[in-house]
Amino acid sequence: MIRADTQAPALHRQQALEARFGLRVAAVIDEAPLGHDIQERLRIARENAVSHARSARRLAAAPAVQVHTSGTATLGGTPWWARLASFVPLLVLSLGLLMVIQLDTREQIHAAAEIDTLLLADSLPPRAYTDPGFAEFLKQVQP
Repeated sequence: MIRADTQAPALHRQQALEARFGLRVAAVIDEAPLGHDIQERLRIARENAVSHARSARRLAAAPAVQVHTSGTATLGGTPWWARLASFVPLLVLSLGLLMVIQLDTREQIHAAAEIDTLLLADSLPPRAYTDPGFAEFLKQVQP
């Protein structure tokens, strides 16, 4: 792979060679007697070359961003449907988060209902669990 710093001198060298060749050709043309038709063709070719060089410089200096002019409604150069499509992942993520929260809440409700069912089905009355002596009873080692 050729590095960028080695390409620059080669490019300048090529441009210098082209300029030197152009000067030599111009000197030969100036010294030789040319007919009117040849001079006109050279003048037209020179004008074409100059206009081509100007358009190439204009294209090189033009910004990379182009304006979207297809006739569709756009927001900042991007079609409205493309902007709308960029919100789809956010919408899917939000819906997924809401589903996780809903499932977690439902799981907590089921766990609390199971505990309540076990408490109510037990032979011990629910008031016994709030008795201060019950904590001491649980701390004792049972066989």
